[in-house]
Amino acid sequence: MAMIALKAPNIQVTVVDMNAARIAAWNSGNLPIYEPGLDEVVKQSLGKNLHFSTDVHRGIKEADIIFVAVNTPTKTYGVGAGRAADLRFIESVARTIAEVADGSKIIVEKSTIPVKTAETIKDILAANSRGAKFQVLSNPEFLAEGTAVADLISPDRVLIGGERTPEGEAAIKTLVDVYAHWVPRDRIITTNLWSSELSKLVANAFLAQRISSINSISALCEATGADVDEVANAIGKDSRIGPKFLKASVGFGGSCFQKDILNLVYLCEKFGLPEAARYWESVVATNDWQKKRFASRIVNSLYNTAADKKVAVLGFAFKKDTNDTRETAAIAVCRELLGEQARVIVYDPKVPADEIRRDILGTGKDDPRLTIAKSAYEAADGAHALAIVTEWDEFKTLDYAKIYAGMVKPACIFDGRNILDLAKLREIGFRTHGIGK
Repeated sequence: MAMIALKAPNIQVTVVDMNAARIAAWNSGNLPIYEPGLDEVVKQSLGKNLHFSTDVHRGIKEADIIFVAVNTPTKTYGVGAGRAADLRFIESVARTIAEVADGSKIIVEKSTIPVKTAETIKDILAANSRGAKFQVLSNPEFLAEGTAVADLISPDRVLIGGERTPEGEAAIKTLVDVYAHWVPRDRIITTNLWSSELSKLVANAFLAQRISSINSISALCEATGADVDEVANAIGKDSRIGPKFLKASVGFGGSCFQKDILNLVYLCEKFGLPEAARYWESVVATNDWQKKRFASRIVNSLYNTAADKKVAVLGFAFKKDTNDTRETAAIAVCRELLGEQARVIVYDPKVPADEIRRDILGTGKDDPRLTIAKSAYEAADGAHALAIVTEWDEFKTLDYAKIYAGMVKPACIFDGRNILDLAKLREIGFRTHGIGK
């Protein structure tokens, strides 16, 4: 919404949320999320044509286009638990719109949702509105955290799905015209509703599939003496494969990949496609295995016992340039190490200490074996092993000779993102372990 406001100054954009603290943070200039370049984008439009408000009803009444961007977590209860998307917030928004809206509106699905969700929204709107006319569009987001601003400024594509009726086509054109303020028309793809809804799930599933594929090969590389980076480079030169998302690592995380794949698994099962469901489920299983395998390698290097030994974990966000910790690999690694009775000390440059503690242990719980450091050097001091779990740039330029001097010998480094020069680290004295090395 901030990018639309920046690129289309003639359009008034109002972001509404019932969470007053969150809205206050957006209005204060001290943004509640970290995303490179976003603060400047917000600053340029805030108070001009970009507004943040808790007045949800007013926002709905005054809008011509309503973007629905609420959370759609994986269900933890009932039918589809652990797989299906929980659509309670989508339904709640639809009911609020039906109750408040008093004119024609275009409703745009921005949340990642299962195919056919538009039918649910349309049904609720039709059953509860007072004669207002609605068109429902699907406009999934393909930006990546850490590069979101650049992704929005110059997107690979903008996808808009709607009904193939005169009214639906008119609604599609209205939204196309919004993006056309800065996106070339040939990058704006229009489809039917169901193709658009499904495309988001499939895009994330394919990207995650590539990561799990190369991670499975990283294990084979470690067993055979091959180098996974060399393998990835060789196969990535094939134009049919390409080089992207072939970077072996401790495992993927974030708010989308696992959730969307599990949703895809549920949809395959629901429509009687168990073989397809098992295929996509294996992508998640391989990712979970990779995280456990990484932690096991650390324990094995410590003579197969980590009890009372200190392990420094550098990085907690699921990727660099974000403070998002949803499904981060670091959670699984830290829990595995704590389960081995290790003393775990974590450092991340952007994630607050209380959030790290809560993500690992749960709300209201504590464990004296878990501590949070204020620097990488503090985390590594006195450690038996050091693990790189997030690819923050600052970890590439640390004084590793200084770190080595302060660690218990033999000192081990586990590069879970393959960002370090292992040969130079071995010259210092480290015992090094990369992914697929």
